[in-house]
Amino acid sequence: MANLIVYYSRKGKNYWSGSIVDLVKGNTERVAEFIQKAVGGDLFEIETVKEYSKDYMTCTEEAKAELREGARPELKKYPDSIHQYDTIFVGYPNWWGTMPMCVYTFLEHYDLTGKKIVPFCTNEGSGMGASERELQKICKGANVVSGLAIHGAEAAKSETKAAAWAKKNV
Repeated sequence: MANLIVYYSRKGKNYWSGSIVDLVKGNTERVAEFIQKAVGGDLFEIETVKEYSKDYMTCTEEAKAELREGARPELKKYPDSIHQYDTIFVGYPNWWGTMPMCVYTFLEHYDLTGKKIVPFCTNEGSGMGASERELQKICKGANVVSGLAIHGAEAAKSETKAAAWAKKNV
């Protein structure tokens, strides 16, 4: 049984406990690394061809526009195959109540039939939003389980929580 931990994470300017801070490593990336450490597997970072604005407020407007348009941003790369993975952890920040559109791009690239999809997100108070319902819609034939929401400002201190949750889901 092999695990894939795929994630999109925003480095740089982020909203964090009420103010904008500059993060060297994104919150979702931190949680993804904790999951990998706990259950093993391969890490894969989703990267868009067209980068989002470095300015946080501009980035949120770009994300809102993508959501309204149902955009599927082009990605820089994909794993050659996901055939060998039984469980796919999918991590993302909660943007406008769901996943960033680049996560949709990634997931829709593959036939996920028979895979276990284990979502996790970082957020500043909105939890999983509608992302679990969205995952049910786009991951046809997959078993989408209940996700883990981590408050972004607590991501760096979430290793114990993330590890325990991940171990229950493999």
